[in-house]
Amino acid sequence: MQNFFKSILIFTLISAILSCKKETPTPNPPTSTALYYPPTNSTHWENVSMARLNWSVADTADLYNFMQNKGTRAFIILKDGKIVIEKYWGKNILNTADFNQNTNWYWASAGKTLTAFLVGLAQQDGLLNINHKTSQYLGSGWTSLSQQQEDLILIKHQLTMTTGLDYTTGDLDCTNPNCLQYKADAGTQWYYHNAPYTLLESVVSAAANTSYQVFTNQKIKQPTGMNGSWLPLGNNNVFWSDARSAARFGLLLLGKGKWNTTQIMTDQNYFNAMVNSSQTLNPSYGYLTWLNGKSGIVLPGLPNSFPIPLSANAPQDLFAAMGKNGQYIDVVPSQNLVVIRLGEAPDSNLVPTAFHDEMWEKINAVIK
Repeated sequence: MQNFFKSILIFTLISAILSCKKETPTPNPPTSTALYYPPTNSTHWENVSMARLNWSVADTADLYNFMQNKGTRAFIILKDGKIVIEKYWGKNILNTADFNQNTNWYWASAGKTLTAFLVGLAQQDGLLNINHKTSQYLGSGWTSLSQQQEDLILIKHQLTMTTGLDYTTGDLDCTNPNCLQYKADAGTQWYYHNAPYTLLESVVSAAANTSYQVFTNQKIKQPTGMNGSWLPLGNNNVFWSDARSAARFGLLLLGKGKWNTTQIMTDQNYFNAMVNSSQTLNPSYGYLTWLNGKSGIVLPGLPNSFPIPLSANAPQDLFAAMGKNGQYIDVVPSQNLVVIRLGEAPDSNLVPTAFHDEMWEKINAVIK
């Protein structure tokens, strides 16, 4: 997600500034309607019609054409946990079969929010503490910093993109100690640096004494009925699943870590911290999760803050797992909505926030 928004960003930002909204400082409101959860051992998932919700069926054609023309492969909208819209277009990643309900696709950096949730579960189980030094789990020398500088980096800094590691070294995915150089004290700099995030997987695995995949299976996949796997891609570990599994994770987030009658995330302090501003350097960022409705944002690939929200057209309380080429798991607590978009890059930006904003303009026309 580096090299994000270069030549056209300033124009987009200026346009967004004109329509920006004030920051919402209060926590996300509680869901007001009981949520439906699909069974964990079945493909059955209840639907609710747009007519019953008084949504505009006439405006869906514009929404669908827009999504299809922008390279979307899977598009799902849940209301109160039930499927209102589920559409698939195009081919699978190998271009060998039509994309459908069972087709797997990469989450890219939308998997960061899944990792944040897993870190919270590990802390909940007493396996780690996010206020502990990262070196307590990775060992001293996991960076090229002096011992004093390295000891300043806590797990929480990895969750919030505030490790202070140098983002000008070249390969921001490289997790080798020689790639992890000092630039600022931890907690004093915000930059979207992929490598410290990736190393959270090693932190969790070391703390849990099991593989990251097994921990994911036990803690999230089995109790929710999700499928999917972490697959290595260079220095990165990328989660792949079908679109309905992404929707299951979105529903888990909408329920504040609850699945049906099981409270998977019992540590609500951690969950609330994850989906609210985690620091003041970038108020639009929680724990590896993007937040709307805030007074400013630092975008991936840029060191500067801009006085705009994540999306002017989206609901202010939206929080999102967002990944390269427009992989989105959007959650709107005030409306009990989950929106999933998986697919090809809709434009030339690695994290196309302009597309995301236009997507919400089209969605608003339908759900008005």
